[in-house]
Amino acid sequence: MQDQIERRAGALTIRIDRLLCVGFGDCIEEATEAFEFDKDGIVAFRDDIGSVTRERLIKACEICPVDALTLLDEDGRQLAP
Repeated sequence: MQDQIERRAGALTIRIDRLLCVGFGDCIEEATEAFEFDKDGIVAFRDDIGSVTRERLIKACEICPVDALTLLDEDGRQLAP
């Protein structure tokens, strides 16, 4: 598996850095529609993340204690962390 995985949710781009993630799960608690643990205990995208709101994605990416999640807007500007 790649060290970084990326997914679009509407106009937003979310990146997961699998090397930084240590599996706290705070992002999953904040945005259960978007994230889940994979078989290695690392955060991964759910198949369909379209139902999560922009605000909850921002909070989920900001809440990560190791900054393993990055959120970019439609112009490539970093919104979180």
